[in-house]
Amino acid sequence: MAAAPGPAPGDASAALPPPRETRRGRAGAMKLTRKAVLARAKAAELDSVRKLNCWGSCLTDISICRELPNIEVITFSVNSISSLEPMSQCQNLSELYLRKNSIPSLNELFHLKSLPRLRVLWLSENPCCGPDPHRYRMTVLRNLPNLQKLDNQAVTEEELSQALVDGEEITAPPAKRILENGCPEANESSTTECTTEPKSEHLNFTLEETNKIREQLGMKPVAIDKFSSFSPRETDGSRKKRNNILNAILLLMKELDTEGLEIIHQTVGKRLQALQKKELQEER
Repeated sequence: MAAAPGPAPGDASAALPPPRETRRGRAGAMKLTRKAVLARAKAAELDSVRKLNCWGSCLTDISICRELPNIEVITFSVNSISSLEPMSQCQNLSELYLRKNSIPSLNELFHLKSLPRLRVLWLSENPCCGPDPHRYRMTVLRNLPNLQKLDNQAVTEEELSQALVDGEEITAPPAKRILENGCPEANESSTTECTTEPKSEHLNFTLEETNKIREQLGMKPVAIDKFSSFSPRETDGSRKKRNNILNAILLLMKELDTEGLEIIHQTVGKRLQALQKKELQEER
């Protein structure tokens, strides 16, 4: 029988056997305990733990991570972890290795958005990666723009810019989405939205984004009855794409000076005049 593959380069220095101090639950599930963490890190207190390597330890419960305020590097690859919430309070975390786990949805990235020092993430070979590598990478980078390396591949400035358009923004964790939208918990390999969400909510959102841009350009807001005529049969895909483009524009506008904003103002004004002229011709 062939030996099981060890950790990938940079993932962990060596495959370590599951610590005896982990607590075994039903069906072989394992909970990482305080005693196990201190033993692995060779530390006396949880506050002093800086690096933790639990590669291939059959872990499912890592709630102890909430008690690791100073942890900087975590290696949890080749386990059965399904939630990233316990790591949301690890404010000093800079490297996180989670290859080959059971992360079901990219919504879990919400728990990492509050980590200011996270620079390296290895998330490949999880269910959340899905069948579309580009969409997966763009969504991760849109939500974690401070990453310098994702899945052992350096992040480029071009990717970060493209992620504003192609990536999907995650604004709430999975549990919160269930409470707000009444949607079932996401069990697909990518972020999902409730298909029963009222169309008016999509309409109000895009109207709000449009008027936000117009306000920054010194233009009058668009009335809702006028706005609805712009794209009455807009599909979910085109709506998401337009929202992504609007968000990208808003972010880029913050980098412009007065001259740049004036150019945009003039360009948008000409574009609006052309659209209004076209609408008048269609109404006749």
